Amino acid sequence: MMYHDPSPLSPSHTGRWRAAGLCLSFLCATALSTGVSRADTLTPAPVLRTAANPAATDQAHTPDTPGTAENFHDTAALLPADAITHHSGTFGGQKMAYTAHAGTLTLRDESGKPTIRLFYTAYTKDGSGADTRPVTYVFNGGPGAATAYLHLGAAGPQVLAFPAGNPTDGANAHLRANPDSWLAATDLVFIDAPGTGWSVPTDPKKAKEEFYGVKQDARTFAKAIQLWGESNGRLESPRYLAGESYGGLRAIEVAEALADQQGILVNGIIMVSPALDMTLLDTANNLLAQTFVLPSMEMANLALHHKLTPENAGGFLDSAYRYALGPYLSALAGPLPDEDDAEDFYEEVATHTGLPQETIARAQGRPQPEAHEIRSRDGRLYSLYDATLSIADPFPEGVDNSASPDPVLDGFTRAYGSAFTHYAGSELHFHTSVTYDLLNLQVNAAWDYRDGSDLIVRPIPTLRRLLALNPTLRVFIANGYYDLVCPYASSRWVASHIPVGRNRIGLHTYAGGHMMYTRADSRAALAEGVRAFLAP
Repeated sequence: MMYHDPSPLSPSHTGRWRAAGLCLSFLCATALSTGVSRADTLTPAPVLRTAANPAATDQAHTPDTPGTAENFHDTAALLPADAITHHSGTFGGQKMAYTAHAGTLTLRDESGKPTIRLFYTAYTKDGSGADTRPVTYVFNGGPGAATAYLHLGAAGPQVLAFPAGNPTDGANAHLRANPDSWLAATDLVFIDAPGTGWSVPTDPKKAKEEFYGVKQDARTFAKAIQLWGESNGRLESPRYLAGESYGGLRAIEVAEALADQQGILVNGIIMVSPALDMTLLDTANNLLAQTFVLPSMEMANLALHHKLTPENAGGFLDSAYRYALGPYLSALAGPLPDEDDAEDFYEEVATHTGLPQETIARAQGRPQPEAHEIRSRDGRLYSLYDATLSIADPFPEGVDNSASPDPVLDGFTRAYGSAFTHYAGSELHFHTSVTYDLLNLQVNAAWDYRDGSDLIVRPIPTLRRLLALNPTLRVFIANGYYDLVCPYASSRWVASHIPVGRNRIGLHTYAGGHMMYTRADSRAALAEGVRAFLAP
């Protein structure tokens, strides 16, 4: 999930970014001052009973060493001991037995003092070979979003299903078995980012400088992955990262941190609705960003008029992309058209987007997707995260953009929080009175996009280095047709400008928006694509 913030992010000279989160869900230095160092250690944790560890028991406990559970304070002390449970299910048409481990990893600074308890849920197929069975480390975006979105939305063994007749009705969503779980192809480790879910910093006053930044965050995830892999005998398994929204940027940074700080190279990266370059999401200040959002508007318009089918969607998406990057971008980049030419241009844009021509004219051909007058039509309020989903507009008379709720981010997807709390207690036997923080907007507001004095909003050079240094690294990118937050066109444009390894980047599109997996057909198609990507 990526969180969309309508207000400017600091510093002011960077302009207004849209923070990536669903794939909201969507937007570093010494160990003691700004993060977790390479020397961080883990409070020894119970290991999973897997093929590599057949003697492990179900009794989870924390050894009596400094910094263990009884020595934590405040919220960190309220988290329970790890829980191990055993299950079976049918995923991708194959029945399997698997073990679930819900618990925390304790990261420490160089003095041995705990800095955070990171919550994770691991699923491992029973009886599989640790050297051949892939393991995928999964996280969301935000950057303050917990993993419940991908966990219960797409990849985990259970899925939160929304009513078929009313997909925006989160109050009547229900958990059920997920036949499309990625467990069919890989073991899974879901890790909640610091300050989200049940990942609790031990000193909240230091959390911002220690964890809430691009480099600090990447270092934390890299260490957590190394610790889980080492304690479970999985450092030699094929390794993949999966991130949604800001999780795309996060995955690139984590892959680099794993290589540089932990000596771990990944086999592949899965990105769902990724934020690949924050500047390319800033429609108010970047012509390319404005261009990239237009194909998603056009696809939503086609869908709302029942003109899209599985057979013609690819062709429409390609033609919409070519129009946006061709005539539309040329018109925006050129001088303001005179009166007659302007009317023709605005009419053309209105035809592509389905928006009123007078609205396009007021925006001088650059409709801002978050604007209330763009999202509100005929008494319905449409979502940035899926431009085909709408609710009754609570402010049909007009309202400040920042006061207008989003049907997805502020609506039905909030149900993932309570659903995960219920699932963790009833199925995973992880019981706690601590509230599961699904989307922590304070983390988003505190986020540091800098590395020293340099802004880190363009990780594409890092991806280019990773693809060049690791000649077998592969990338899987999934986008929804109707996503206005992290649009498909942005992913396509970025991939087309990668000089080395472009043939190892796969672009995949699905009916739906930022969270295309809330639609059953698209969730199944995404799972099939992921299985093929992970196949040896």
